[in-house]
Amino acid sequence: MHNKLLALLLGFGLAGAALAAKPAAPAADDTNAMRVLLAPVLETTLSSQMAGTLGALSASLGQGVKKGATLASLKCDEVQARANVAKAELNMAKQNFTAKQGLRALDAAGDIEVATARTEVEKANGAVSLATAQLAYCRVSAPFSGRIAKVYVKPYQTVAAGTPLFDLVSDGALKVRLNVPSTLLKKLKQGTPLDVTIHETGKTYSAKVTAVNARVDAVAQTVELEARLTAAYPELVAGMSGVAQLAQ
Repeated sequence: MHNKLLALLLGFGLAGAALAAKPAAPAADDTNAMRVLLAPVLETTLSSQMAGTLGALSASLGQGVKKGATLASLKCDEVQARANVAKAELNMAKQNFTAKQGLRALDAAGDIEVATARTEVEKANGAVSLATAQLAYCRVSAPFSGRIAKVYVKPYQTVAAGTPLFDLVSDGALKVRLNVPSTLLKKLKQGTPLDVTIHETGKTYSAKVTAVNARVDAVAQTVELEARLTAAYPELVAGMSGVAQLAQ
């Protein structure tokens, strides 16, 4: 009887020891909890600045483009015609102003006539500037070097002003976005090195914190950070995700 009781007590003791030996749950401020998302440094949606009909598109999905490259053109015969009229009116206004100045020198025209002719020249100059600006809308160019991430339109499609045409993302080293527990603010500041492991590649890359949000999310008790990879890696694409931790 005593032996059975002793064995039972020993069994309870071993079970209690086993329970006590279980690993503790990870701390809430574990750096391994810093989830990250890769994003381009620059990204934008290019839209049509005028109503018109597109010609053949000069860019396609995934294509790399250089800054200033033409991505699409609109047919602008009407705009070009208005620009030609504005230039003709400017030439006429200049000739009239010159003539009025000559007549004024002969006392055959008054100061008001000369001032009016000068005003007509300035007005015509403004019309030419407006027409030149509208002609520039006929050409959609890349504001920075990068790659086409999305094409919204088709060749020869008629579009309205403000119609999205392309999504463009920049080349070069990607930006890392992450939300971290506010308790880590004392450890993270601009220049803090991070090791970023990307799920899609299974590799770890070096990065440095470049920006810390000035406001903490009061509900989630997190703060938004941005970091920059220290180099450009061809295998990385915007939208990939992973985990970041403080560099050792």
